[in-house]
Amino acid sequence: MYYILLSLREKRHGYEIMQYIEKLTDGRVKVGPGTLYSLLSRFEEDGYIEMVSDDDNRKTYLITDLGDEVLNKEIGRLRLLLKDASRVIGGRIDEP
Repeated sequence: MYYILLSLREKRHGYEIMQYIEKLTDGRVKVGPGTLYSLLSRFEEDGYIEMVSDDDNRKTYLITDLGDEVLNKEIGRLRLLLKDASRVIGGRIDEP
């Protein structure tokens, strides 16, 4: 979910999304077509993304304001996780 929304800060079609995510993560994350297209449908239904063109059977998507809000909340959540880990690893807090 995170990487798909992140990739759609620019207009992209399905194959471009898969390539972008793989390149961005140096191959650590690969999204298959089945997973991608089911998530794209769900995100479109939820209003997180919108189809901006459908040329030559290539649907191009872009993140919406709502999707950007969801993405930014997820980025904030991830930052808090890293902050917690840093506190524990740095010895600044006892384990709960």
